[in-house]
Amino acid sequence: MITASAKITEIKQLTTPQGMVIIEGPVSKEYLASLTMNERLRNFRSPARQKEALMIAAADPEGLVYIARYGHEIIGYVLFHRPSEYTRWSRHPRLLELGAIEVSRSWQRLGIAKELLKQAFKNEMLEDYVVITTEFYWHWDLEGSGLDAFGYQRMLTRLFGSAGFKRRGTDDPEILEHPANMLMVRFGKRISKTHVKAFEALTYQNSLVD
Repeated sequence: MITASAKITEIKQLTTPQGMVIIEGPVSKEYLASLTMNERLRNFRSPARQKEALMIAAADPEGLVYIARYGHEIIGYVLFHRPSEYTRWSRHPRLLELGAIEVSRSWQRLGIAKELLKQAFKNEMLEDYVVITTEFYWHWDLEGSGLDAFGYQRMLTRLFGSAGFKRRGTDDPEILEHPANMLMVRFGKRISKTHVKAFEALTYQNSLVD
């Protein structure tokens, strides 16, 4: 479980052509409640509902939320949480899911997403976990990016790769629904061999060959 000391917020200032952006986290539910959401943060759900999701994650003992803000407005975020109990990944005792990363269209191509990941993985607590991200093309902002699904996939591979993630094969049916979907994983420095093997056992569960 994430300890209270692991949730001490750190702050970084990022100078952009559009003004000073603050990258900070992990942030609390109460702090998130005091901020507004940029109206273009809607890749996954409406801004209001996404703010609710961030607050739920921030309040969870094993949830972490990092934000990019301009003034009192959230313009980007990345969140971590335990996997849904209905997925295979929930059976791993030391696994967190990077549930979403998003930057408003108005603030893209300024290095904010990369800085969010960089700030998040300064948190030593994450070295005690396997962290995965399950990427589905139907959540991607293809229109805003001007990329096709495979171009966006390559962009995400580079982005997550900057934080130490690597692509992994799996027979997870949702990943297999489209060839652009992908699973990426980052093993914390303090993860045991037993927990690595436990993760490997989860990646392929539907094979006909033992």
